[in-house]
Amino acid sequence: MIDAAWLAERIGDRTARGIAASMTTLIRSGELPAGTRLPTVRGLAAELGVSPGTVADAWSTLRRHRAVSAQRRRGTIVIGPPDIPHPARYERIGKFGNRLAVDLAIAAPDPALLPPLDAALAAGARTARLNDYTRETITPALRAAVEPAWPFPPAGMLAVGGGYEGVQLVCQTVAVPGDRVAVEDPTGARLLDILEAQGAEVVPVACDDEGPEPGALAEALATGPAAFVYQPRAHTPRGHALTPARAAALAELLAPTNTLAIEDDGTGEVSSSPAVSVGAHLPERTVLVRSYSKSHGPDLRLAVIGGAAEPVERVRVLRSFGTGWTSRILQDALAHLLTDPAAVAAVGRARAAYAERREGLASALAERGVRTGNRDGLMLWVPVADESAALVTLAAHGVAAVPGSRYQVVPADAHVRIATGRLPGAPLSVAELADLVALAARPH
Repeated sequence: MIDAAWLAERIGDRTARGIAASMTTLIRSGELPAGTRLPTVRGLAAELGVSPGTVADAWSTLRRHRAVSAQRRRGTIVIGPPDIPHPARYERIGKFGNRLAVDLAIAAPDPALLPPLDAALAAGARTARLNDYTRETITPALRAAVEPAWPFPPAGMLAVGGGYEGVQLVCQTVAVPGDRVAVEDPTGARLLDILEAQGAEVVPVACDDEGPEPGALAEALATGPAAFVYQPRAHTPRGHALTPARAAALAELLAPTNTLAIEDDGTGEVSSSPAVSVGAHLPERTVLVRSYSKSHGPDLRLAVIGGAAEPVERVRVLRSFGTGWTSRILQDALAHLLTDPAAVAAVGRARAAYAERREGLASALAERGVRTGNRDGLMLWVPVADESAALVTLAAHGVAAVPGSRYQVVPADAHVRIATGRLPGAPLSVAELADLVALAARPH
């Protein structure tokens, strides 16, 4: 353990930021090697002549950058030089080698069901103002294509590089480190990674088949969150969809607060459910992020943010430090796909096919005593007796799935998430896959 007095002598700037910077320098130089046990917060604060809260804030910064780790019995331990936060929940765990026969871990669209891009890209290449450095938030063609299907009148709209980039940018401009953000529980693993990397305090909101529960949201709003992030349909991982009555109830709770409603419509046009939004009741405090990756192709890298003017403008300003705007070629290619009758028909066929695949496996599992509640989306939320045992059983048969604990804010009943968008016909039939999943779900 490093002596508090020794460490205090090497810290010049005694603000929280200055302490974190001095610690980073000491860790990078090797003076504080990995495994070093740091003084207690109170001990170092006394030597520095600052409040314990100042040191705690510095320690929090170092933890976010993976330079130190808080361990119950050993205290705060140096891990190593600061690193970029990794999306630990989202990144795949496990190496299957050549034994992986069926990958049901990624809820991705089936390439065979995506509309062809040839004509769309040609249309995109004819976009007005091609190669102009003027920063255009959304092309007129794309806005005209998406706005009629928006569930409420958007004061501002902006094209971004995919659904999660949109959610990340809105959260980044609304909440600062330490702010509370209310989220559904369970929710998307990637969203939890984003909020953790941004230093937000996650406040869980329980859900039922109609979406976030009003009582749970009321409790969360009492903590004063900067934002409430939820999925209006095709919920990951439970597959429920917001009903009009529930949207009205949530809007009534949100109305007297300053909390921004952020709607993450990740499945978009291939969702089986209609687009229901709190924004229909509270447009001045709602932002909807709609992804077109699953419906029209992940390599288009496109989502649209639409809603209240101020948060959309804040995202535009933040993007001006980097990419500035989304390719007009890709924007107008998507506009073509959204208005071309053949492409619209292809998306409709994909929507029906995804529903058939999900419901087919769900029915087969129900016949084997395993009931799932997903009504929408590209996955099933499968209850199991033991998460680890279920994953091992599936992996032993060459099938990859995702641990349900990655999606949970508060630990709850064990589940695994199984993607259904690309269900195989071979080497396993749906019946054989259902037999295997049912086997994995049983107590071992």
